[in-house]
Amino acid sequence: MTKPITTEEFDRLFDTGEDITPYIDMTSLGMNPPLDTSPKRVNVDFPEWIVDSLDREANRYGISRQALIKV
Repeated sequence: MTKPITTEEFDRLFDTGEDITPYIDMTSLGMNPPLDTSPKRVNVDFPEWIVDSLDREANRYGISRQALIKV
């Protein structure tokens, strides 16, 4: 790793498109485990007024209530 620089110098290098990788400590970067994308079923109880509101919004977008909640 090269000598430390100020945040202003780092910003200037970044803004001008210069290579900033020598100033980044790559040893602190870790690998995240892959996300589990399999669907999980959950049950949620909503008051009637929320269900009505969800239905209105879903109809406005032309999608199902479930699709709206997923978004």
